[in-house]
Amino acid sequence: MNLFYRELGTEHKNSGNPSLLILHGLFGSCDNWLTLSKKIAQKYHVLLIDQRNHGRSPHHKNHDYESLSKDLYEFIQQQNLQKPALIGHSMGGKTVLFLAKNYPKIFDRLLIADMGIKSYPVRHQKILAGFNAVNLSILKSRKQADEILAQYEPSLGVRQFLLKNLYRNDTNQFDWRINLPVLTEQIANLGQSLPIGEPITGKILFLRGEKSNYVPVEDFQIIKNRFPTAQITTLRGAGHWLHAEKPAEFLEMVWKFMAF
Repeated sequence: MNLFYRELGTEHKNSGNPSLLILHGLFGSCDNWLTLSKKIAQKYHVLLIDQRNHGRSPHHKNHDYESLSKDLYEFIQQQNLQKPALIGHSMGGKTVLFLAKNYPKIFDRLLIADMGIKSYPVRHQKILAGFNAVNLSILKSRKQADEILAQYEPSLGVRQFLLKNLYRNDTNQFDWRINLPVLTEQIANLGQSLPIGEPITGKILFLRGEKSNYVPVEDFQIIKNRFPTAQITTLRGAGHWLHAEKPAEFLEMVWKFMAF
């Protein structure tokens, strides 16, 4: 699969530092990371990826972590990247973990942003119901779409994020960039745990949001059992969207991550 990507900091490509790949979470795209990545690209070669069924990447009938991690592996091969560093948030974090399981020698270092290795219950059913409640064939405006979504998601900030998926296609009709039917049908796949396997070592950082419930303290030991060299750090005052809620603090963690 040929994933859509954005590339920044090409002048640092042969600097001796690893290239940095960044993967977004569910309902996101590489554009969500563009502002932060422009700062990172002052020092590093950065590639931002749209995962399958998201952004401008192709749609596919399968959406599971084995498929997502294979896409990532193929992208690394296509770009001829030698042991890149990887940052993955939420769904992107689990994609990176599956990549590490399947190809443990392929990475230089990993930063997993607010995602653990355990299984999670199905989430986001209300958001998916909201997406599906928007009748694109008769939709007149983004404001109308927001009014419909507001019946399912009360947070304006979350709705603004979700509505970044709404665009006008080549026929000037509203459409979703996400593959809504497949994500609706296969959302349970995104709660999958990392399968049992050999311990994975290296430079690995699990960065959790203090106000998030994705990586509670009681999960630390199961993470350390599988990733014995990993660091687990908490970003104070941040929730699940830690890079958006605390961008300066998150950027500081990226500098430390790339340096250690």
